[in-house]
Amino acid sequence: MKENKLWRVEFQELAKRIKLIVFDFDGVFTDNRVLTMQDGSEGVFCNRGDGWGISLLKKAGLELVVISTEKNPVVKARCKKLGLVCIHGCKSKLEALKQAAMRLNISLRETAYVGNDINDLECLSSVYLPIGVADSHPGIIKALKFMTKCKGGEGAVRELCDLILETKNKYKEKNGR
Repeated sequence: MKENKLWRVEFQELAKRIKLIVFDFDGVFTDNRVLTMQDGSEGVFCNRGDGWGISLLKKAGLELVVISTEKNPVVKARCKKLGLVCIHGCKSKLEALKQAAMRLNISLRETAYVGNDINDLECLSSVYLPIGVADSHPGIIKALKFMTKCKGGEGAVRELCDLILETKNKYKEKNGR
């Protein structure tokens, strides 16, 4: 992936039309590790800065959704704390993505999807702006238009939030809206 100033301009050109951002959870909000307790319950590590970035995107009026095949209630708990729509334990991420966009009356041509692994490939291939985190599985990299510098769970979501907010603010200043 390109990491120069021209590339940032290209990203901004793509991002200015985005109205909906859909995130995978494990490996995007987390570092893809799971802490298993002796009673069988699980926990994950998330980055607090990511949460702040999410709150800023929400204030900017973007629609945000988390879609995960993971059934663990930790996904729903974190999303609830962040005020995110959460679809978890789903069998088909692509079907969940299409339904979420339809409910919001937003086209997939106005949607970004953030993923990290092979089970995100269908969604990444179906949206206008497919995004991966720095430690994404090599099998999805060809489908991406953007890859964060930060790894999942290590500020990747915040990095993306900041870039999108910068894009939206520049677009607003340029067009007076």
